[in-house]
Amino acid sequence: MARLPYLEADQVAPEYRDMLKRNTNLHKLLVNSPDMARAFNGVGNYIRFKSKLDPRLRELAILQVGWMEKSEYEFTHHVKIGKEFGVTDDDIAALMAETEGKPSKLEPLAKVILRGAREMVRELAMSEATFAEIKQQLSDEEMTDLVLTIAFYCAVVRVLATMKIDNESYYKEVLQQYPIPGVE
Repeated sequence: MARLPYLEADQVAPEYRDMLKRNTNLHKLLVNSPDMARAFNGVGNYIRFKSKLDPRLRELAILQVGWMEKSEYEFTHHVKIGKEFGVTDDDIAALMAETEGKPSKLEPLAKVILRGAREMVRELAMSEATFAEIKQQLSDEEMTDLVLTIAFYCAVVRVLATMKIDNESYYKEVLQQYPIPGVE
């Protein structure tokens, strides 16, 4: 159960109701601080709609964070979002294999991006070798977008966990298809 209330549009000043267009528990809770919620949404919207990073690779990096952090909410939401941007069931299975140190059929750039996300989750930062390997294929802008995307979603999973935000019931089907070890 969430630690703060989920607010509905009629409980929010009219100038902030646009932030509830995405009818998710995350947005309903964050709007308890409407100006912070607007700033949060601004970063999230930039990542999703304006970043120059390949959207499939972006979503794989986000999924890696959600999987590593055992964030049911983040992982299940981005399975659905990722599929809108070209992530396949095979990609998700490969992400799970890569996380366990097993081989996969992902292309080399996707593999090293997933490694970079794992390093940022586990070690705080990407290693020199991983950063350099990714940088060989991404522009400075794309590299910045990748690092900030991974960092942002490392923050998001901590918000979700600390605020105990409930996953919407219609995302439970995703968890049935892709059970996260240690998550009931």
